This record gives sequence, structure tokens and C-alpha cells, in this order.
Amino acid sequence: MPVVIKKILAWGFLAFLIYFMAFRPDGAAQLFKGIGAALMAIAQGLGDFLTGLMT
Repeated sequence: MPVVIKKILAWGFLAFLIYFMAFRPDGAAQLFKGIGAALMAIAQGLGDFLTGLMT
């Protein structure tokens, strides 16, 4: 993908993110809580897997 298109998409995503946080703060908070919970579940699963390998 050309660099110009990547820059346009990145700036568009950033603008949408700022708009979403400004006009829908509750929805943005729930979105980030969900992302954080998913990342924590992945980390917990990886930790459990590695613990299982070591025992």
C-alpha cells in the first residue's frame, strides 16, 4: 500500500478516534475497557500456558 494512502488512513482513524472520545465518551470508555479486558485475558492465558509447560 502506498505511503500516502497509509498516512491518509492513519489521520482519518485518529480524527475518528478524537471525535468518538469527544462526543461519545461513555462509548469510548466502554470500548477501551473491552480492549483492555481482552488484552488481559490473552496475557492471562499465555501465563497459564507457560506455567503449565514449566510444571
